[in-house]
Amino acid sequence: MSAPPLTLALLNSMNQTGFVTALGFAFELSPWVVERAWSARPFDSVEAMHGAMMEVLNAAPLDDRLALIRAHPELAGKAAIARQLTAESTAEQAGAGLDKLTPEEFARFHDLNAAYGKTFGFPFIIAVRLNDKTSILRAMQARLSNDREAEIAEAIQQIGLISKLRIQDAVTQ
Repeated sequence: MSAPPLTLALLNSMNQTGFVTALGFAFELSPWVVERAWSARPFDSVEAMHGAMMEVLNAAPLDDRLALIRAHPELAGKAAIARQLTAESTAEQAGAGLDKLTPEEFARFHDLNAAYGKTFGFPFIIAVRLNDKTSILRAMQARLSNDREAEIAEAIQQIGLISKLRIQDAVTQ
């Protein structure tokens, strides 16, 4: 027997534990975002629910936001090779072709991941479902010239896109 579909009405009726269990996957290994947004129920729409989650995230202390950013895996990195990604990240990276890189592309991702991590102290974040490997590599190169504050803001914006797509996949109105 499969679980009933996640509807907005069902989510609005859930206790906090159920709500977090149902949607905690949306923010990479960081269910605290969903947990803190629970109290804003009832939500009028999926967009309003995600908006409440983004308000929580944007209001969170810098250390919490950095922990969320750092919870994301490197693109085409060691965790992907070792198959240690979340199911969501595995599917998203595969959808962008990151599981089928040439040796040259893999080396380029490795070099850019290393440079990015050294520069900012966290992994490069992009909504891979909205990109392909070429546009991801271009963005990685371009964003290396950002300052740390701008890159934290960009990472949070990208996490917003990633989480919105994940929630839209899981929840019906």
